[in-house]
Amino acid sequence: MKRIFKLTLVSTVFIAFSCTDLDDELEDTLTEEFSVDGIDTSGGGGDGGPLLSAFARLRAGGAGNSGHFALQGVPGDDMAVPQKGGDWFDGGIWIDLHRHTWNAANDRINEGWNDAYGGIGECNIALDGGTLDANQTAQLRALRAYFYYRLLDLYGRVKLITTAGGDAPQSDRGAVFDFVESELLAALGISAVTASMDLSASALTTDVNPYRINQFAALGLLAKLYLNAEVYTGTPRYEEADWAATYVIDNGPYQLCAAGCTTANRAKRPDVETDPETLEGYAAIFATDNESNPEIIFSIEYASVGGGGMNFAQMTLHGPSQLTFGLDAAPWNGFVTLEEFYNSYEAGDLRKEANFLVGPQTDFSGNPLIDFAADDDDLQVNYTPAINELEPNALRQGGARMKKFSFEVLGRQDMNNDYPILRLGDIHLMRGEARARAAGDWNLSLPDVNAIRTRAGVSTLGSIDADEFLAERGREMFQESSRRTDLIRFGKFQDSWWEKTNADAFRNLFPIPVNQINAAPDLTQNPGY
Repeated sequence: MKRIFKLTLVSTVFIAFSCTDLDDELEDTLTEEFSVDGIDTSGGGGDGGPLLSAFARLRAGGAGNSGHFALQGVPGDDMAVPQKGGDWFDGGIWIDLHRHTWNAANDRINEGWNDAYGGIGECNIALDGGTLDANQTAQLRALRAYFYYRLLDLYGRVKLITTAGGDAPQSDRGAVFDFVESELLAALGISAVTASMDLSASALTTDVNPYRINQFAALGLLAKLYLNAEVYTGTPRYEEADWAATYVIDNGPYQLCAAGCTTANRAKRPDVETDPETLEGYAAIFATDNESNPEIIFSIEYASVGGGGMNFAQMTLHGPSQLTFGLDAAPWNGFVTLEEFYNSYEAGDLRKEANFLVGPQTDFSGNPLIDFAADDDDLQVNYTPAINELEPNALRQGGARMKKFSFEVLGRQDMNNDYPILRLGDIHLMRGEARARAAGDWNLSLPDVNAIRTRAGVSTLGSIDADEFLAERGREMFQESSRRTDLIRFGKFQDSWWEKTNADAFRNLFPIPVNQINAAPDLTQNPGY
């Protein structure tokens, strides 16, 4: 899709990004293409060639109801997939993920494994091809390291396969950590992350293309790796996480998308005056036209045609909401937000409005949206924060719905929004947490936390502790595949929350999928399973 950009003049120049829609041109305004502060806003997506297949593998399980997204979200304290009679039972896999009672035969766990190794396989094929230049080689090694980072985080003990069609013995978690670190450092052309590191020898560039890996993306991945190093290896690496994140913040061209950073609201219904014309700030990061958002460092490219896999609208909306947005198919009514998590946002937090859909719903023309098969006394669809039960008969309108990745009128089942793997807001929170943990003083995170809170329209904090930091990170990073990892790092994954009491510590790792052990008997199972 060709991107057309609109210049908004405020106290600072920000990017305002929008695009024309061939089906329905929602705006008639003077537009022009331009670049700001070194950020290429001309769009165009990722290049083709030998990198295309490997980066396309990120779409598998990245932002749909399977694989990595499901494993990072459903076991957490922020979302669930309730069983509604015969709908969404699926052999109990969603209930098991939420209640922490899964076993090695769970399909979502097997998908997470297959998705990562599918990406690794594509990287190995390209790396073995012998036709890559130095930059392409560095990018593919970094991308392969990211896929191995997923395996490190989810399963711990995996095979480090580095040749197409090859095999390897199962490595322990420490060895997998070392491999991910060494591959990212090699791509950056350095032997270690330091406060004064020089990246001039890196084959990676500083060019901004969110569909490829540049120096800032590789450092962001290292910051994430080091932030979790104590969980993965028993040895904290918080200082290096701080240095990596600080380099990105201080040297990268990225900006927090705040006031003045706008894009067209593609969910705007023409006859509904209360629907906003534009999305601004935090909401704009996750919009349909977010490919050139100035906050995004590294993202998964999705498109309704030729780049499918993101289907949040289908996953979360109730069937009648098809008539709200004129969707081409009825949604599946699955994923919802837990009431306690929804209520953790204070009044006036702009992220609450951006992230959730609640209350009485209307159709495309703004009239009450009716569900003649309603399972309560109110025929108008009304998304309530309260959820009556996880199973077997959850009410079909129960639970705030996920709308962080904004919907689109006349949208298809596959959405056009890109899915951030790294963005500047996350980098700020990683730096704040790393500094706090390194010094044993959570107040050292306040400059970064308050930058995020200011953008969200809520008051700055004068002090903070670990629990409040985790809550703030949860509010910022909802629906971005980080909650499970965050809860483990903060020692909260064994806590109880709605419909979940199991506290098995061994569940910090998923089991090696039984399908994989059957196919490769030299794989051994993780403890507890």
